[in-house]
Amino acid sequence: MTEVNKNCFLLFFFVSFVVIIPTLHANIAEYDDYWKQRAAQAEKDNHEAYNPDPEEVTNSFNTHVNKALDGANSTRRQLGKYKGPCVATNPIDRCWRCDPEWYKHRKRLTKCVLGFGHKTIGGKKGKYYVVTDSSDDDMVNPKPGTLRHAVIQKKPLWIVFARSMVIRLNQELIMTGHKTIDGRGANVRIAYGAGITLQFVKNVIIHNIHIHNIVAGSGGTIRDSVDHVGFRTPSDGDGISIFGSSKIWIDHVSMSSCQDGLIDAIMGSTAITISNCHFTHHNEVMLFGASDSFSGDKIMQITVAFNHFGRGLVQRMPRCRWGFVHVVNNDYTHWLMYAIGGSSSPTIISQGNRFIAPPNVAAKEVTKRDYAAQGVWQNWIWRSQGDLMMNGAFFVQSGAPLKTHGFSKKQLIKSKPGTYVRRLTRFSGTVSCRMGRPC
Repeated sequence: MTEVNKNCFLLFFFVSFVVIIPTLHANIAEYDDYWKQRAAQAEKDNHEAYNPDPEEVTNSFNTHVNKALDGANSTRRQLGKYKGPCVATNPIDRCWRCDPEWYKHRKRLTKCVLGFGHKTIGGKKGKYYVVTDSSDDDMVNPKPGTLRHAVIQKKPLWIVFARSMVIRLNQELIMTGHKTIDGRGANVRIAYGAGITLQFVKNVIIHNIHIHNIVAGSGGTIRDSVDHVGFRTPSDGDGISIFGSSKIWIDHVSMSSCQDGLIDAIMGSTAITISNCHFTHHNEVMLFGASDSFSGDKIMQITVAFNHFGRGLVQRMPRCRWGFVHVVNNDYTHWLMYAIGGSSSPTIISQGNRFIAPPNVAAKEVTKRDYAAQGVWQNWIWRSQGDLMMNGAFFVQSGAPLKTHGFSKKQLIKSKPGTYVRRLTRFSGTVSCRMGRPC
């Protein structure tokens, strides 16, 4: 019976995908055989990455956060810029940050990812590729040594940078799977041009780079793999667009001021972790699920952990549809409208976050539900556990209480209370890494 139900769900997802995909091609002007094949493979990969019992994720992995705080004075107030020895304050950072020889074994980073994206390996099985050229002049025949040339290669690659650089992308950067963009050891900025597109791919890590002042690309003929060139419509201006992709990890990225969203995850994307990032100066921060009519996003499973939602933010941290989102130990110090919202019955589990409401008395509520009457949304599972509410912030809960389950320890990052959040997120955003020193 279980197998029959699973097959029925897969058929339902495929039909939903076929129905909506003519209107949501993510800027593919010609949906040719190459993109059809890539979409079909991605749909298969996404279902393999999906866990059929996501509720169980919310009740494991407590020991990882506890160990990250062991041996350090977790109650110490740390004001201003930290200048002491390396202190890894959360379980992801504890895995790699304080190793002074991090540059000799960069790929050990893949052992550190937790949450729904915990199986992401990026370019671990490939060679290193050193970006030496910050230019982005040729969209059809990218110059070797550029980031665009690196991300379209067939084989897995671990991409690093020869020096600090600002890369202005003339058009969206269309990545192939099994790639890591690793900015450690340099100050790497993708800015003042188009953003990054992860479309029908799996196994991508984006680590320790700045993404800011992203604008929409004009579209045109762009090489999206070694063997394929296609025509693209104008891009939206997202910092990172995740479309029909799985096993994605975004870590220690600083993002601000993009024309559309900072991070969007849509069209059945799943197995994603967004961690240790710093978000500032933006309106619509994160969108998970683009359409109330596309129930294929029911397989979406995303962990949002140890991030700092900082100055100049307005809303969507995140805004969710259909899927399952675990929001754990994040610091929400600024918003103008609301912090977490959604529609179409998503499951949102908020644990151990700190919410500091704005002065506006009309914006104290953390949550916002769209396009549904209370008689409908009261059945959506939106639960708050151990969150610290400050300056009048309040979280409107709904749905059934959380249950006790036994999920994989790597899939759950079980929270510490919200009072720990300032410490857990202290090193969010990009970190300075020099050879021979801890990051």
